[in-house]
Amino acid sequence: MDISFEFFPPKSETMENRLWDCVERLEPMGPSFVSVTYGAGGSTRERTHATLERILKDTSLKPAAHLTCVGASKADVLAVARAYLKAGVRRIVALRGDPPTGMGTKFEPHPQGFAGSVELVAALKALASDMALPLEISVACYPEPHPESRSLAADIALLRAKQEAGADEAITQFFFEPEIYFDFLTAARAGGVTLPIRPGIMLQANFQGLAKMAKAVNASVPDWLYELYAGLEEDSETRDLVTANIAVDLCRKLADQGVSEFHFYTLNKAPLALSTCRLLKLSMQTAGLPSEQNQREVSHVTR
Repeated sequence: MDISFEFFPPKSETMENRLWDCVERLEPMGPSFVSVTYGAGGSTRERTHATLERILKDTSLKPAAHLTCVGASKADVLAVARAYLKAGVRRIVALRGDPPTGMGTKFEPHPQGFAGSVELVAALKALASDMALPLEISVACYPEPHPESRSLAADIALLRAKQEAGADEAITQFFFEPEIYFDFLTAARAGGVTLPIRPGIMLQANFQGLAKMAKAVNASVPDWLYELYAGLEEDSETRDLVTANIAVDLCRKLADQGVSEFHFYTLNKAPLALSTCRLLKLSMQTAGLPSEQNQREVSHVTR
């Protein structure tokens, strides 16, 4: 099982302590990489870089830096990327990004900036080549239509364009039903997308916050999820247990059909992320993992 985690850079001393507690407690889980977000309009640029440098210096983890096109010229964005590469970062999550005013408002490219993630991916690959450094690039994809989507076909075409520009892997927006992922995967493969598509698993125990996030990214929330969280507004311990078990159940259903890579949106919550991973690994061991041969066959299908 291949897992990865997403963290966000701290905005205060308290949040910084929470982040590093999360990093230290999740490091033994052996993730293939951990990504660090980059706020709307590049608002957390310095904190993101400082977090990445500390991960490189003080842990055995392989950090991936988020990088967006928002609010900066091509030269400025590539200067940030160059600094990441010089610091030792070997994976970038390349995103168009949301405007500083938030998702739902129209994206306006910087006058001297990248028009979108496809241009950014191509430029990052060229930069790494010029610096003679290896670089893996992850990109985003939406198993349910992006809020600005014209159609599923348009979304698939965009993902294929990212692949052709040099993307190595896609990470999905969060979802709650395995059929959503598999339907998207089928459509992507039919549309010529061959890169690995890693499912993104949300670990948000605050259901009001979760519903708000889901609405913003056009992720459907099934009725059974409302029922599971009903009446738990003041019961954080039970909400955490419910959230971990929802995530484990979703991962198990995905794994039953051959998925072996998972990306967890941790929200810097160590206990919830750690319990989810421990439950998942125990669940996988109890159920019995597919044989090495079957894993190779499944990998060929899912990639």
